Amino acid sequence: MSDPILLPCDGCGQSADSAHISRRLRRLAWSTRFRPVHIHALLLGGIAPNLDSEFLYAPDSSFQGEAGNILRAAQISAEGKSPESIQAEFQKLGLMLIHIVECPLENTGSTSPAPLLIEKQLLSTLARIRRSLKPKRVLLFSSLIEPLAEILRQSELGCPVLPLSGGIYLPASNPSQADFLALETALTGTNLPGI
Repeated sequence: MSDPILLPCDGCGQSADSAHISRRLRRLAWSTRFRPVHIHALLLGGIAPNLDSEFLYAPDSSFQGEAGNILRAAQISAEGKSPESIQAEFQKLGLMLIHIVECPLENTGSTSPAPLLIEKQLLSTLARIRRSLKPKRVLLFSSLIEPLAEILRQSELGCPVLPLSGGIYLPASNPSQADFLALETALTGTNLPGI
């Protein structure tokens, strides 16, 4: 039996087999379906969650982990609603979620591939934000990209990159109500001088 052919994935930079590429394309289709015409706030994360139940745009998402934290921050209740209606509500607010590394981490054998993959994919993500997404603001919500925050702020995206300094990064292991209020302020653009 021959080994599968591995090619670099353009969404994450990892060596990928056909199953990996298929999963990436499926998730890309899910998120494209709920892309707002005008993006009020682009939520930028580090690495896409591994489980579909934590991926905001999955059609059968149970909105656990990252997805649940983001919905709570945006004050969108999931109770008694279909995933599609929740995703449509997120879209109607002008919110879009993307990750610098668009695919979950594969078993790479390395002890810390995340920072390297994020740095490797950063330029293509910046180009995508500038050329295609064109949001009114970018909100950094992942602690994985906190070390790159200043680079992102100076990258001439044509919009502010929030948090303006320091800041709240989700999903924290146990985010507080204050964390959610700070994120909500950044999402809605209230109380942000000059923005």
